[in-house]
Amino acid sequence: MSGAITRACALTLAAWSAAAAQRPSTLAGRSTVYAPHGMVATSQPLASAAGLEVLRTGGNAIDAAVAAAAVLGVTEPHMTGLGGDMFALVWLAKERRLIALNASGRAGSRMRRDTLAARGFRAGSQQGAMSVTVPGALAGWDLLLRTHGTRSLAQALAPAIGYAQDGFPVTPIIAAQWAEQTAFLQRDSAAAATFLPGGRAPRAGEWFRNPDLARTMRTIADEGIGAFYGGPLGARLIAHLERQGGFLTLDDLRRNRPDWVTPISVPFRGYRVWELPPNNQGIAALEMLRILEPYDLRAMGHNSAPYLHHLIEAKKLAYADLARFVGDADHLELPPDAMLSDAFIAERRSHLDPARAAERVDPGPARTRSETIYLTVADAEGNMVSFINSIYDYFGSGVVVPGTGFALHNRGAGFTLEPGLPNTAAPGKRPFHTLIPGFVTRLVDGREEPYMSFGLMGGGVQAQGHVQFLLNHLVFGMDVQQAIDAARFRHYDGLRVALEAPVGDDVRAALAAMGHVLIEQPPIAFGGAQAIVRLPRGWAAGSDPRKDGMAIGY
Repeated sequence: MSGAITRACALTLAAWSAAAAQRPSTLAGRSTVYAPHGMVATSQPLASAAGLEVLRTGGNAIDAAVAAAAVLGVTEPHMTGLGGDMFALVWLAKERRLIALNASGRAGSRMRRDTLAARGFRAGSQQGAMSVTVPGALAGWDLLLRTHGTRSLAQALAPAIGYAQDGFPVTPIIAAQWAEQTAFLQRDSAAAATFLPGGRAPRAGEWFRNPDLARTMRTIADEGIGAFYGGPLGARLIAHLERQGGFLTLDDLRRNRPDWVTPISVPFRGYRVWELPPNNQGIAALEMLRILEPYDLRAMGHNSAPYLHHLIEAKKLAYADLARFVGDADHLELPPDAMLSDAFIAERRSHLDPARAAERVDPGPARTRSETIYLTVADAEGNMVSFINSIYDYFGSGVVVPGTGFALHNRGAGFTLEPGLPNTAAPGKRPFHTLIPGFVTRLVDGREEPYMSFGLMGGGVQAQGHVQFLLNHLVFGMDVQQAIDAARFRHYDGLRVALEAPVGDDVRAALAAMGHVLIEQPPIAFGGAQAIVRLPRGWAAGSDPRKDGMAIGY
């Protein structure tokens, strides 16, 4: 790959901790990657390399994104794959516009709130077949390629098929996460047979093959996505889920359709930040930015106690609104424009106490007038793709249909059983989603121009992580890699908040004095980010040292 600019991450978890201790303000001190023509940033090096090869051989950013996503389903199987959902924001250079795709699947036609309650359903937990909703990712890949790509789905799947058939050496962070799921995988015989060869997870540097997944992808490449959505492969999935008490039918698979949706946005400090509308949590990032807009965040100081306190409290307000108002777009009580209106935001901001942490935050008024892998690709024509694909929890539902080679997601766990909400479990509904790709534009000579595609994977950390990354870059002037490396917080619930190691003891003490309860969490809890910035000429990109990935260009 002559002329390619590459950076790969080979940090073990121990090395990560050592790097964090040596650099008090950031994690690992990677360099930003620069390239003149095209760029790919993903959470695993082989996926980045596959995407780059597509760009170098004439494919566009859409082609490269799908190829990289398919490889991640092989190399990072605990995070993503055919059994999951996806969302994307795509800047189309020739058309000079941003488009958005929602390829999340719906609940099975047999799913009933009372049935879930009778079975002891618990929101947010891995509960086997009853948490499986229609996997929408494959249909999303296919639609992206058919409408805006230059290559077929079979061509896009080829690199992934090769790695599944021939094998690949597992990277360190993925190996550690994989091993932690050994007991969970052992609950399902097909999951154990697929992902615990020889009775254990592969160690860093050991080769892993998945010939079942290679066969599944070859079937899709040869027969099209109909094999999955209603054909023989789909019939195998449904038969297995029925035996385990699942709610999907073959007609549910046949009816699956991704939707083109209108992206939502807010202005922020001379830029415009874009997310997808519900059923995902992107609106929370926009609401946080709007709540924080009037404050002089820069004067507070980066990751100071007052700064972190304001962000944590803004997060609580925005996430309370997620729980109350966000769910399937066809069932919303409060539309996105109302949640981002001046009146609604002013009411939310009025509850932010600058000196004291709130233990309980109520959602905003219902009436007003006005959580995964992430990758991003940019090509020589100026197309940019912000792309996220996930099976939700590690190895999703934990259900693997024998002989298929992939885990089915557990997105049904995103539903609530509380009645009367947009996200109350019901047949045919899309569940609340943590997945959120992000995008930033800015006005240049009166025209909206693309500036940055970005994302941060990691369940509930995603929206709060988006805001921290954006503030690092847009307010504090960090370059794209520094903005990714900077230490993060993650608020969980009530007063509980985790801080990464580079945040000092003085800041921790000040936050505790305000009422925050600080807890310890491993590096993966703070998510993993990728980002690409469009330069006046060429591209700049960063990749998170919390993951095994890399940014690579040519």
